[in-house]
Amino acid sequence: MNISNTHVAVIGGGCAGLSAAAALLEKGFQVTLFESSSQLGGRARTVLVENNSLMHVLDNGQHILLGAYHETLKLLNKVGVDEEKAFMRVPLRINMHAVPFKSVFSLKSANYLPSPLNMLVGLIACKGISISELITAIKFMVHLRRTRFQITGDKVLENYLLEQNQPIKLIEMLWEPLCLAALNTPIAIASTQIFLNVLKDSFSNDSLTTRKKNSDFLLPRSDLSKIIANPIAHYLQVNGAEIKLNRRIRQLEIDGDGFSLTTRDGKAYFSHVVIAAPAARLDTLIESIPKLQNVYKQTQNYSYQPIYTVYLQYPPDFKLENVMHGLSGTLGQWVFDRGQLCNQKGLLAVIISATGKHQKLSQDDLALHIAKELHHVFPDMPKPLWHKVIAEKRATFSCGPNLARPTNKTLQPRLYLAGDYTYADYPATIEGAVRSGLACANLIAND
Repeated sequence: MNISNTHVAVIGGGCAGLSAAAALLEKGFQVTLFESSSQLGGRARTVLVENNSLMHVLDNGQHILLGAYHETLKLLNKVGVDEEKAFMRVPLRINMHAVPFKSVFSLKSANYLPSPLNMLVGLIACKGISISELITAIKFMVHLRRTRFQITGDKVLENYLLEQNQPIKLIEMLWEPLCLAALNTPIAIASTQIFLNVLKDSFSNDSLTTRKKNSDFLLPRSDLSKIIANPIAHYLQVNGAEIKLNRRIRQLEIDGDGFSLTTRDGKAYFSHVVIAAPAARLDTLIESIPKLQNVYKQTQNYSYQPIYTVYLQYPPDFKLENVMHGLSGTLGQWVFDRGQLCNQKGLLAVIISATGKHQKLSQDDLALHIAKELHHVFPDMPKPLWHKVIAEKRATFSCGPNLARPTNKTLQPRLYLAGDYTYADYPATIEGAVRSGLACANLIAND
């Protein structure tokens, strides 16, 4: 391929598009990135909220990265992000508070041991389960290790866990919260194999030289735009890429051996195209490309899951015992102390993943309900000063068993798909999106 004659259009400025653009630049290609909104980052973006004439910078949703997200961390390192400054690295630790019974389940990975011993020792020291439940959990982890986290024929995760004799309490306190956090899909309809893929990467052996654990939580220390979108955008521009914000693609057409893209600025020709838009927005982009109708048929029947983030501002001197807590038997699922994370003192972020009763409440009623749940768990909490609910009603695709997912390479030459939905081994995650972008860049380089 003659690189000098290659000009790649990347449509979509989320993590997949940013990853593809950065990898293409590194390989020497000319790149133009189109984003329909006013900022990059996709779901990993910030929102400005005004309260009492003061502006507050909030994430569109509270994200958790894992130590196993190696390609994401490599990308951030490449664009100059200092991991230690950008993230609080916390060894796997799950503190679940069950309401209304006020029981506590606590599991902490033994971070000084290699995988999977770190998890097994963590289970042995686990609080809140009986000896028989503990033995069952350990047997299950040994079974997963022996079978290399693979099953014959995908199935619903809830059924699989029951088949493996996992106690109801362990399902409610450990496996279901992890499923919601990883797949954003209810355990009753979630894919077992995709869930096991995440567990495998999280609990696999790591390099002895890095001392970094795949199962660690990486919690952002500042808003995601500063950690992800802005540094990558700076890298792209410094290295010659053109970024066009507020540029919705009105039409994508085959033009000779390449493509013509129409925006409000008119038409422009490109030799290759990477479509890094969400699956839900593919129809308007590919309707004129006959060879992509199979992709359209695959994705048009996708169902989607919401993510609600409830921000509650308390007095600045208030903080939780730990930076992250889990909730069971409540609408809220995870609560994060952003005062300890981002120096937003007194600000809590409560995450509600997937469909549920919370969708029937108004945002004000939901915030009030969450505040009451927190007060029940943490009785010494004061009343919140203000709240903000951010609802992403179609945040991720519903990750069910045997979901048909397109590949990065399409039947149309020189046209590629990037996005978390194309990385078949993973659910809708930042890591899946980043890996899909890398895959597209590699395909173009070998075209």
